[in-house]
Amino acid sequence: MLRWGIVGTGDISDRLVSDLLAIGGEIRAVWGRTADRASDFAARHGIPSSTDERSALFSRDDVDVVYIATPAVTHAAITLEALDAGKHVLVEKPIATSAADAERLFARAAEANRFLMEAMWMRFNPLHVEIIDRIAAGELGAIRSVRASFGTPFFPRPGKARPEDGGSILRDRGIYPVTVAHWFLGEPCTLDARGVISDGVDLSGHATLEHPGGAFAQLAWSGVDFLDLSAAISGERGWITLDPMFWAGSDARVHAGSAERIFREPEQVRHPRVGNGYGPMLEAVTVAIESGLREHPWHDAATTISITRTLDRILADFSSGSR
Repeated sequence: MLRWGIVGTGDISDRLVSDLLAIGGEIRAVWGRTADRASDFAARHGIPSSTDERSALFSRDDVDVVYIATPAVTHAAITLEALDAGKHVLVEKPIATSAADAERLFARAAEANRFLMEAMWMRFNPLHVEIIDRIAAGELGAIRSVRASFGTPFFPRPGKARPEDGGSILRDRGIYPVTVAHWFLGEPCTLDARGVISDGVDLSGHATLEHPGGAFAQLAWSGVDFLDLSAAISGERGWITLDPMFWAGSDARVHAGSAERIFREPEQVRHPRVGNGYGPMLEAVTVAIESGLREHPWHDAATTISITRTLDRILADFSSGSR
């Protein structure tokens, strides 16, 4: 069994660690910004060691893989520290704040012969796995459009309000709609984006991504108001709706197969979430590392870099003028 170290003591770490322990994961140490935060987190989860020195965690012989959940702007630097110390790494999304940095991280992981993955847990959700497989099998025919949005009011917290502290709403929430679009349409040829920026922080936005043959994605995200939290994938033979919250939900409706199914009684697909929903990803990462893989084929380097490049292009488009 892999032995884990945890970097970060916030809400996401709290939820992921609970799921890691539930699947039998062994956690040896945790790092926090202060010794008190680290020790409190360790006591709450039964972790035997805590520290406020990352080098102390990364130098441990009894830690094989680290999970990083710190402010987004720190992800790249801390990931490099961990890789240089010989650790496998699972890092919260976004893996980095630019595609160039993401490329550097995966290049370093390859040099170090270590596993690296962005923690896009949505890709491993059994609901999404089934929908992806069914669409890949041709149930909807050729995919022509994707629609997805993620908007909920965001209340800035210390360390989260400024862009230099990783405050981008696109990279925090918009990454989910962009990722769904990439699953079914790939990287866009062109895009048009609009957004609201305040004091250098992108607060909300929407974009149309254009693909060959007229296929497109319409995406939106916001940290200042609510948007519809569902998503839909449409093709030549029907469409599938992912119910709210599409990135973490349990239900979908398949409108395909017959006139009755399309218009009146769509097939209901349900995969109840277990725990906080991180278990399938953690199990997949464990199997990948123990099998000697250095990327996971479902969310590999090429996929992660491509999505990050689209995020870069969206930000560049709507921050290039006064909109």
